[in-house]
Amino acid sequence: MNLIQHFIDGKVFTGSSDRKGKIFNPATGKQESAVLLGSKSDLDLAVEKAKIAFGTWSNVPAIQRARIIFKFKELIEKNSDELTKLIVSEHGKVYEDAKGSLTRGLEVVEFACGIPQMLKGEFTENVGTNIDSWSTRQPLGVCAGITPFNFPAMVPMWMFPMAIACGNTFVLKPSEKDPSCAMKLAHLFKEAGLPDGVFNIVNGDKEVVDAILQNKDIPAVSFVGSTPIAKYIYENAAKNEKRVQALGGAKNHCVVMPDCDLDQAVNGLMGAAYGSAGERCMAQSVAVAVGNIGDDLVDQISKKVESLKVGPGMDKTSEMGPLVTKEHLERVKGYVDLGVKEGAKLVVDGRDIKLQGYENGYYIGGCLFDYVTKDMRIYKEEIFGPVLSVVRVNNFDEALQLINDHEFGNGTSIYTRDGDAGRTFANKIKVGMVGINIPIPVPVAYHSFGGWKRSLFGDQHMHGPEGVRFYTKLKTITSRWPSGVRSNPEFIMPVMK
Repeated sequence: MNLIQHFIDGKVFTGSSDRKGKIFNPATGKQESAVLLGSKSDLDLAVEKAKIAFGTWSNVPAIQRARIIFKFKELIEKNSDELTKLIVSEHGKVYEDAKGSLTRGLEVVEFACGIPQMLKGEFTENVGTNIDSWSTRQPLGVCAGITPFNFPAMVPMWMFPMAIACGNTFVLKPSEKDPSCAMKLAHLFKEAGLPDGVFNIVNGDKEVVDAILQNKDIPAVSFVGSTPIAKYIYENAAKNEKRVQALGGAKNHCVVMPDCDLDQAVNGLMGAAYGSAGERCMAQSVAVAVGNIGDDLVDQISKKVESLKVGPGMDKTSEMGPLVTKEHLERVKGYVDLGVKEGAKLVVDGRDIKLQGYENGYYIGGCLFDYVTKDMRIYKEEIFGPVLSVVRVNNFDEALQLINDHEFGNGTSIYTRDGDAGRTFANKIKVGMVGINIPIPVPVAYHSFGGWKRSLFGDQHMHGPEGVRFYTKLKTITSRWPSGVRSNPEFIMPVMK
């Protein structure tokens, strides 16, 4: 049995706890690995080593840090097949989807390579007579990241490359369901020349999370996960005087206007709702059919859902893989049961899918509900599975209000040929990421990722310019050099003259 340990101070580390978590291959349902679940003392040791490393790393010139990150980028590219297969084996998503998620993480590494430019400060000469003022951005110290199972490469890579490029050191707690990819990335970063102690991994569960929140030497915490946990992270980080970005849940709507290119909308929805088995915080889980488009939309999309090729992630013909765990499979099936009970019309039922040779895998076929209403739990709550709900509304304004009234505000899209409708939607919608004829509006690395409302707790989004601001603190210096003429002391508030 493969045992996944920790990575502290540049070395694999066993730790003080003998507690273990089981890691299953979702395609087969077989346990293939175990992971050590760290303790508070393991986390504190990682922070201690990272704190020591910070003293040196924070003084390394930004251009030298960038050169190590360039080498890290090169090693990720060389090892992309191995990293992708690790994602498939522990998460279950199909190979090409896993490879795509790795590429989106790599884009952030590429962005971090330009850190010397992004850390340049501002300078103003003569803010007062013979007085200059300038600002700089300096690293915080030991930063921490807590990441979810659904993107074992991409989401950690939204965090640690930016933090480390800015001169911080980092402790990562990846999901205990699929930690192998993060461990491989740590070894590659060391191979790239990263000094020991700058990047550390402590695997674990809530014990390690709470240790991160309580450790006084961690000034900043990044998190991606469900809204209840994001709120818990946000509240407890604030109690312990940490800055925090905590990205929570989602219920992303896709508005389908009567004038849209319906084929484009259907194909976009298929990938957005059923890609990665719906286990994406940017998955489109609600299709809002406006006016008379509903019947045609449901007719076309149901045919595609029924023909969706479900299978193991390494099968090149598979379009959708299994869910991550048996428990999550039962949870998603429970939501489908609930939708039927609530009175929604189950147009396509994927609950009873069976794959020969993979009978113990965690599979569910694509599910499609019609006539879903806003008072139903399957509309209100994040299912995080391949379940698409169609809500019918009379007009554009009703669609806009429906989305703005929802507690989540992560991502949304609209399909239309009407430029005014698209522009009005982008302007009026209370959602952090918006697509116009784009199904999954995930920003590129040089923009920032984050939602509104209960999809984000904290002030700043992830990666991009917001990432630089989050992982640095601003210092402003005002100076005047003596002219040789002595002056008398002043006992009033300084005023620029």
